[in-house]
Amino acid sequence: MREKVRIGVLVSGGGTNLQALLDAQGGVIKDGEIVVVISNKAGAFALERAKKAGIATRTVLKKDCGSQSAFEQAIRAALQEYRVDLIVLAGFLSILSADFTNAYPKRILNVHPSLIPSFCGAGYYGLRVHEAALSYGVKVTGATVHFVNEIPDGGEIVLQKAVAIRKNDTPETLQLRVMQQAEWKILPKAVQLVSKEIRKQKGE
Repeated sequence: MREKVRIGVLVSGGGTNLQALLDAQGGVIKDGEIVVVISNKAGAFALERAKKAGIATRTVLKKDCGSQSAFEQAIRAALQEYRVDLIVLAGFLSILSADFTNAYPKRILNVHPSLIPSFCGAGYYGLRVHEAALSYGVKVTGATVHFVNEIPDGGEIVLQKAVAIRKNDTPETLQLRVMQQAEWKILPKAVQLVSKEIRKQKGE
């Protein structure tokens, strides 16, 4: 049997999306396995989640690297060290340059908390996305998993799931429901879909 697709997860914070991936390993995610978790924030709780699951961790800080180029080079070095086939951005709050994304065509996935093309692009992350959805008055929002290219939230869509907005929603209640009903469901499914495809390509 061909080796499973080796997955590297890039994180910045608490790691709830990482936890959804960890919980899905061996279940929804059959063709891939997380081999390293890399954070651009020291002390991110996501690193604790990875360590608890027995997964290697790395911290790469932009201020220690001196430039965006050196920062990305350090991340690439870690990914190469662990022979990563697929990169997943799970709450990774650093925009990656075209130099980085072009090196991994259709090999970087991101989950965004809206139905792209709504409420996405530069500046739309975290609670800001849900604040925008509520202030605009949309009745349905959701989450999108897409491939990453040099345009923020601009890559090809892999999966989407809709979530209804309730009358009394706040940005915080909406954020939690979008995570529970959409992000944590479609991210593992998308990782499995892409892992299966990569595994097939490697075997040809």
